[in-house]
Amino acid sequence: MTDPEKYAPSLGKVLIVGGCGFLGHHIVDLLVERHPQTRVFVLDLRTNSNRNSSSTVSYHDGDITDLDFLKMLFSELRPDAIIHTAATHFTAVTKEIMDKVNIGGTKNLLEAAKATGVKAFVYTSSASVILSPERELINADETFPLVTGKAQPEYYTTTKAYAETAVLEANQKDSNLLTCAIRPAGIFGEGDVQLLPPIMHAYFNRQTKFQIGNNDNLFDFTYVANVAHGHLLAAQALLHPYKMLPTAPLDSERVDGEAFFITNGQPVYFWDFARAIWHECGDRLPLSQVWHLSEGAAWAIGGLLEGVFFFLGRKPKLSRAQARYSTITKYHSIDKARKRLGYAPILSLDEGIRRGVQQLLSEWDQQKQKKSQ
Repeated sequence: MTDPEKYAPSLGKVLIVGGCGFLGHHIVDLLVERHPQTRVFVLDLRTNSNRNSSSTVSYHDGDITDLDFLKMLFSELRPDAIIHTAATHFTAVTKEIMDKVNIGGTKNLLEAAKATGVKAFVYTSSASVILSPERELINADETFPLVTGKAQPEYYTTTKAYAETAVLEANQKDSNLLTCAIRPAGIFGEGDVQLLPPIMHAYFNRQTKFQIGNNDNLFDFTYVANVAHGHLLAAQALLHPYKMLPTAPLDSERVDGEAFFITNGQPVYFWDFARAIWHECGDRLPLSQVWHLSEGAAWAIGGLLEGVFFFLGRKPKLSRAQARYSTITKYHSIDKARKRLGYAPILSLDEGIRRGVQQLLSEWDQQKQKKSQ
């Protein structure tokens, strides 16, 4: 996947917060592969899954909302860099918990990092921090303003935006800590529990003959290894800010204090992505047999289902948010990441789909075999 000669063998000591999660464990794996002499620490609420067997990796259970614990751990480990991927689930918790973990936990990590001499801090933000109901995103770049509070319909996204702001404001403030934020869009791949599974379940439930809208909206999806790649480039750039430059970087060259969109650089029509996944699963339904449901009708049906399922204590398979996301245009420019981080996707969208789907199919097959024994 990577050419080890292009990268420093060691980044010193790197702490991956949320390193047992979906994105986090891919960052750990790529870090071990690409920088084999790096000492890797993983901090997560529970570290019993997605573990890397390398002797250079150690695991530590802990809660980022506990500042005293973080200061104690950081004093013991003395990391050079922190990559912070941890966050609450998108919808499964209350606003109070989102605030406590996504915003408060991030501020705790920053305070502990400053107190213990950490050099670099890379934060996993979200491409949706600039998305509003009133505006579609067409090759959107980092100059677009954050959308928060009442203007942002997804409270989770508001907390990610506030946390990103805290990270960027902490850059070289009261310490030598250098910070930046990575904004991935539509992450999918091996170990995915949010994007691939429901799309694949639609195939097995014979629901591929329906689509919302005319499929004329381009959308960004990003293979998880490319997101991990972007994080490691950012960490290396912060740890060695002048390595590639004869003088201090110009504003147009800086990485510290900056946010970067990371995508596959391959925006596709929304339903083409879903159909590529279904095709990998075995679907061969002709497009002529696909039924189109208008956006307005889908919105209305989603609202009705939300109300009914609320009283049943369950979640509907179609919601207003899903209707909206499947019909809006949302793709981003990665020019800034290309120029300042040297970023380019390391795997294509098609290859990412193939790997992600095949891994999940294999996992489901193993689960079926266990149940039948």
